[in-house]
Amino acid sequence: MKVTINDVAKRAGVSIKTVSRVMNNEPSVRKDTYDKVMAAINELHYQPNSAARNLASTRSYSIGYIYDNPNAYYIIDMQKGLLDSCKKHGYELLIHPTNAKSPGIVEEVKELVSKSRLAGLILTPPFSEMPHIAEALEDMKVDFVRIVSGSTPSPGVHNCVLIDDFTAAFKITNHLLELGHTDIAFLCGDEEHSSSGERLAGFKAALTKRGLQVNPKFIVPGHYSFESGVEGAKKLMALPKKPSAIFACNDEIAAGALFSARLMNISIPEQLSIAGFENSPFSRQTWPPLTTAHQPNSTIASQAAELLFKHTRPNANKTQITAQPVFIPELLVRESTCPANSKQG
Repeated sequence: MKVTINDVAKRAGVSIKTVSRVMNNEPSVRKDTYDKVMAAINELHYQPNSAARNLASTRSYSIGYIYDNPNAYYIIDMQKGLLDSCKKHGYELLIHPTNAKSPGIVEEVKELVSKSRLAGLILTPPFSEMPHIAEALEDMKVDFVRIVSGSTPSPGVHNCVLIDDFTAAFKITNHLLELGHTDIAFLCGDEEHSSSGERLAGFKAALTKRGLQVNPKFIVPGHYSFESGVEGAKKLMALPKKPSAIFACNDEIAAGALFSARLMNISIPEQLSIAGFENSPFSRQTWPPLTTAHQPNSTIASQAAELLFKHTRPNANKTQITAQPVFIPELLVRESTCPANSKQG
């Protein structure tokens, strides 16, 4: 027979209300009580029905994840991290792809929250960087957590997970400089994403620190896509003065640049070093594998969900929630980069 909340309460020797408080992670529950209830849940293999809880309660047990991102690997990793945390806390996850550039996007998000009775939202770029989305959710008194590009926690802000793209991009560029490259090009991502600007800023800062001029012809606007990398590399390698290394704003762009170089019979890395960003499967599926920065997207998503659940708890004191996790993507050196030599250029 299906295990019920009544069975858990009897096994733990507590009331049904206490079991509910434990499952909702209410901070007022004593540790010994929490441990007893969790032990009973595990022993009985109790699986709460989130949909039924939503219908039976004035409180919602569903959160939403809206996204507009062409990188399927990024989306899959984010979903995994969010689902892991939702399962841990007994929540359902509503996944909603949409067009961030739609003129009716604010109304669409508001309607989604209202119709689905969401307890909160996880916002990733570009939504996390759109003030009008945040303002609309605040007006609706809906909890949300933003995953944004940045390095310094903001005073008084308690609903962000930060990714220090600037520092990671600085490290990648510095790696290329230490290999002896001075003619380094940069393939940009979508300009509406803050990560694009932060990574470009880190790239420029590393060059400036070495006393090198930033060559504007070596900075190519683009998008977070394979095709953008293909076209960007074509433009760069058609210049009279060619770069000896390319730093792409993500692995998908870098993979496109590598593919383009192959079509032009350019050896990687002997004639052209290429680095990406994020450590997506693209970085491991190319040959040679890409030097990149490992961005733990599943962990980032899980941290964002944990922060959201702190906000959605009954009687949560949001002014006391001060954590703003900061992730610095880690440099991973692979075979797509090597020391500059006479064969390059």
